[in-house]
Amino acid sequence: MSQPVKIVERKPVPSDAIMLYGLPDVGLVGLIATAHIVSELKLTEIAYVDSDILSPIVVLHEGLPHSPLRIFGNGNLIAVVSETPIPAEAVSPITRALVEWGQSKKAKTMISIGGMPIQNRQDVKELEVFGAASNRELLSLLQERGVEILMEGYVVGPQALIMRYCTEKNLSAIALLAQSFYNYPDPEAAAAAIRALSKITDIKLDVSKLLEKGEEIRLRARDVMKRTQRELTEMKKTQEYDVPLYV
Repeated sequence: MSQPVKIVERKPVPSDAIMLYGLPDVGLVGLIATAHIVSELKLTEIAYVDSDILSPIVVLHEGLPHSPLRIFGNGNLIAVVSETPIPAEAVSPITRALVEWGQSKKAKTMISIGGMPIQNRQDVKELEVFGAASNRELLSLLQERGVEILMEGYVVGPQALIMRYCTEKNLSAIALLAQSFYNYPDPEAAAAAIRALSKITDIKLDVSKLLEKGEEIRLRARDVMKRTQRELTEMKKTQEYDVPLYV
């Protein structure tokens, strides 16, 4: 039987690199942020994900077909970007395969970027970014660099599974979650997440272009957001509004 998820490498993959995940989620924060990083740093495609459990889609760029779930990189950075929502039933095998692949490439730290829905988002001007980590040493790093820790709460979706699988394998993992709209593309939240990322890594980027193109991004991404919202409902994403019991 063939493997349900295959990662096809097109170019040499760096080892000991930071591995970013920008998968469609709340406000498309991770996708927008990571796509901006790929564009600004001019990362090249080094691999892609091939699987029958993904939707039968190709993405056309300059007339040529590409997998919607691609991996970009340079000498010290790997970035996973999905230009289409990952079906809810495929999130677990896809994220597990990506984590295992990253482990095989000796990824230094796996960082997932996402949104944290807040009900009064339209009234919030200064967006906060919260961090979670797979071990106490990374939590201390986040605190030292000025990233607020998500002390209690639920994380649902790709970020949750990446964190779980990394913890199981004793791998270094961080989740950066920016306050965002639930069902609208949120470039401002993506910019806030990139600023937080710059505090804890050597990735230093100007986000002014991202903010200037905010309305254009919202228009271009609205259909992806609609499809993503359906998958988020399947994943019970709204549970992130809940307050967990202390056990």
